[in-house]
Amino acid sequence: MNIEHLVNTLTPEIFERLEYGAATGKWPDGTPLSDEQREQTVQLVMLYQAKVAKTNEQFTIGEDGQMVQKSKAELKKEFSPKNEIARFAQDDI
Repeated sequence: MNIEHLVNTLTPEIFERLEYGAATGKWPDGTPLSDEQREQTVQLVMLYQAKVAKTNEQFTIGEDGQMVQKSKAELKKEFSPKNEIARFAQDDI
C-alpha cells in the first residue's frame, strides 16, 4: 500500500483517534496499543501532520518532515487582542 495514499485518505475523525492512541497508549474505547501499534500510530500521526494537517499548533511536523516549534513571540502575535472574538466587561452579564 502506498503510504502517501493512506495519509491522504485519512479523515479528520480517524486522525483524532490515531492522535489519541499515540498520546495515551490506548484507543478511545480503552483498548491498549501494543508497542508496535503505538510506534506505527505515532509515525502515521506525524506523516498526517506533515502532509495534510496545516495546523497552527505550537509543536507540529512541517511539510519537510522537520519538527516545527513556534517561539513565544510568534505565539503572542498569533493570540494578540486583534484576533479576539469577543470581550465582555464583568458588568455586562
